[in-house]
Amino acid sequence: MKLYIKYMVSNRCKMMVKKSLKELGLHFIVVELGVVEVMENISTEQREQLKIALLDVGLELMDDKRAMLIEKIKNVIVEMVHHSDELPKTNFSDFISTKLNHDYTYLANLFSEVQGTTIEQFIISHKIERIKELIIYGELNITEIANKMNYSSVAHLSGQFKKMTGLSPSHFKQLKDKRRSPIEEI
Repeated sequence: MKLYIKYMVSNRCKMMVKKSLKELGLHFIVVELGVVEVMENISTEQREQLKIALLDVGLELMDDKRAMLIEKIKNVIVEMVHHSDELPKTNFSDFISTKLNHDYTYLANLFSEVQGTTIEQFIISHKIERIKELIIYGELNITEIANKMNYSSVAHLSGQFKKMTGLSPSHFKQLKDKRRSPIEEI
């Protein structure tokens, strides 16, 4: 039986879901971002207990088909931007449409209607957060980050970054560097 869980976006969330399932004596086959497959058919009482357990850790068991589809869209984007080594070379619209086996126009309209923002803006927001993370790690330069995140140029990345954060990537990096002081200087 498949269950869909809202706000499940990290490995920590997966651990919390596994723990909740074990505590209820449920056996899972797969625990992925937003989706859990359990061996048993869950009774109404078990479903309510799971719902409460998940709410306690900031997650939500979903029943609404539209909400489930929105969560699937978000999970595909989070997985694509934050958890894969390289972004797909195809259009994001084609990637999402293929991954979810739905027409992109339908997905985009549903997402905009329910979320109040576009899929494109959601992707850009996540890409900018990922870029911040990569800048803070300091392992890649801006050119390498632009390539990794599939930007056509450093200028395109910089423009989008500045539009979203109000800072250029290099200024953001300088602020990050200034936030920390060597222990000897304190």
